[in-house]
Amino acid sequence: MSKVVCTANSYNYLSLFKKSISCLVIISVSVFSASCANNVEQLKSSELQGNAARTDAIIEGSYRIGVDDTVQVSVWRNPELSITVPVRPDGKISVPLIGDVQAGGLTPEQVSKDIQRRLAAFIRDPQVAVILTALRSHEYLTRVRVTGAVATPSSLPHRQGMTILDAVLASGGLSDFAAPGRAKLYRSVDGKTKSIEIDLDEIINKGNLEKNYILRPGDVITVPERIF
Repeated sequence: MSKVVCTANSYNYLSLFKKSISCLVIISVSVFSASCANNVEQLKSSELQGNAARTDAIIEGSYRIGVDDTVQVSVWRNPELSITVPVRPDGKISVPLIGDVQAGGLTPEQVSKDIQRRLAAFIRDPQVAVILTALRSHEYLTRVRVTGAVATPSSLPHRQGMTILDAVLASGGLSDFAAPGRAKLYRSVDGKTKSIEIDLDEIINKGNLEKNYILRPGDVITVPERIF
């Protein structure tokens, strides 16, 4: 009789052990799935930030001065030689002592080196900095555009810190026919256009700001209409 009881107890323990193993497997799979989803989101965010950093480098490091841009030329310890002037239609600026200097089509660093080289004939060891104070020639390259199902499709001047939400609100918000869950952000990176899915419903109506990405010059936001 005791043998039968032992066998029954063993069976109960085995059944309980199997159930525990099943629970552990389910929990492990759930945790793994959640971890994978989180990793995917982190990779997307990381990729977006990396693309943004590369875009910034292109704008700040390789920007070529154009007509109507305003440049500030500062000569260290020689304030009388420092000027702030617009670039003329011929692409040149006038600098005290040395006259006309080519600026159009060159980077600020190239212009500063040219001025520094030419000033060396008049002053000892000149230190020159050229800073862009107004970007007018490349205005349309630095705009953000919002198209599709918004109140007023817009081409907006890019501002530092501008987000997707800022651009959509500046365009009057979503129209009555918008499909906010299918909106996309288009961004040019290394000469190629990348498409990034954005859920405006999550951002605008649910306050989920994790995907309220910071915009970069040249970004395009498109909001499709609902399919009835």
